[in-house]
Formats: sequence, C-alpha cells, structure tokens
Amino acid sequence: MKLIKFLAVIFLTTIVSSCNSQGVTKKSLDTEIDSLSYAIGMDVARNVQANVSELDNDLFIQGYKSVIDSTTLLIEKEKVQEILSTYFQKKQQRDREKQQADAIAKAEEQFNDNKVAGEKFLEENKTKDAVKVTESGLQYIVMKEGTGEKPTISSRVKVHYHGTTIDGTVFDSSVERGAPTEFGLTQVIKGWTEGLQLMTVGSKYKFFIPQELGYGIQQKGDKIKPFSALVFEVELLEIVK
Repeated sequence: MKLIKFLAVIFLTTIVSSCNSQGVTKKSLDTEIDSLSYAIGMDVARNVQANVSELDNDLFIQGYKSVIDSTTLLIEKEKVQEILSTYFQKKQQRDREKQQADAIAKAEEQFNDNKVAGEKFLEENKTKDAVKVTESGLQYIVMKEGTGEKPTISSRVKVHYHGTTIDGTVFDSSVERGAPTEFGLTQVIKGWTEGLQLMTVGSKYKFFIPQELGYGIQQKGDKIKPFSALVFEVELLEIVK
C-alpha cells in the first residue's frame, strides 16, 4: 500500500535525522547513492511538511524501533491499518470541508449582492396570497391542478418548463425549444426534486427556488450567477416510469 510505503520512508528519514543529531553527519556526496539518499531525504521532508506536519517524531521513532527490536508494542499490530486509514480519511474530510468553506467565503464576497437580492425577492414573494411555502423554503403557485398521479423520488418524468432569474432573464426553456424533456427526480436540483413530488400529472406550477435549493455557489453559464434564486414554470406531462 502506498501509504504504508510512504510512512516507512518517513520512519527511516526520521531515524537518520535522530542519528545525525547525535553527531553522525556525512557532509559530502561522494557517490551516486549518496546523492540519491540525500535527494530522497529532501523529497520526503517536503512530503512530511505538506501531509503530516503534526507528527510526533519521538513516538514515530519509538514505534519503528519497537517493531524492529521486537519490544513491547503500544498498539496491537492488527489495529495499525485501522488507525492509519481513519486518520487519513478524517484528514481528507477536513481538507474538503476547508476547501468548500473557502469557496463559499470567496463566492459570498464576490456575489453577496446577488444573494441579498434573491433573499429580498423571496421574502416579499411569500407574502402574496397565492404563494405557498414548504418547510424547506420552496415557494410555489398552483397555476393548474391536474388529476393524475404524483411522482415519487424514484420516478422519471416528462415535463415542459420555462426558467428565469428573478429579474425575468430566461436561461432555459423547453417551451421555447418546442420539445419537452425527460429526467429522473434525483437528477435535478433540490427545488425541482421536492416541487415535482407536490404535483399531479397534468398540473402546472410556478416554483420560486431559493439558492440553497438551486445551484448554490455554482455558476451555470452566463446567466445563473452564484447564489441565484430561480423561477420556473413547470408542467408535469407524464410519469414515464
């Protein structure tokens, strides 16, 4: 396993460093192996700093020597792989969360006006008599109520739709293309997934979708900026399966 090999190299490098601190120092690179050894040490040091900078060197060396010298182990051998895997999985999760938080902060700084405009629009819109609001914050108007069945989360449906931003800019419309579209309810934004399950076949609803139920921090093409609230007129034509 690459992880084990990587850590093994670090073990050796750390031990060499420990020996060097006791006076065993080679100051010249006389052979090809000397140069290779030094280059590997430099490369591993960079990797350690980038990936496991919080390592406790003393325990690092102790663990290595305990195995080599067959002395008492502080951790059962069977537990080693579990500890390594758990740590690096958690580290990867922390790194992903930090990257996501940084991306959100950057987007909020750049597109805060768009976010505020969407929130203001929805706050005003929900006070209108015909507008209904779900627990998630999805807003909708029943333009026409059908008499067919309602789709479920596992359904595939055929619909006609017309999508705009809150200022009325059209960004996508099967109506204008003159051809309905098919998709599974899990293949679309959260606002659509929730909203379509409210509809019966033959219905036509108008959805006002908060950015968190839409594309969030993502930019979609030139017309949908990060944090955009979206408006869709959707007609449920058929439950395909």
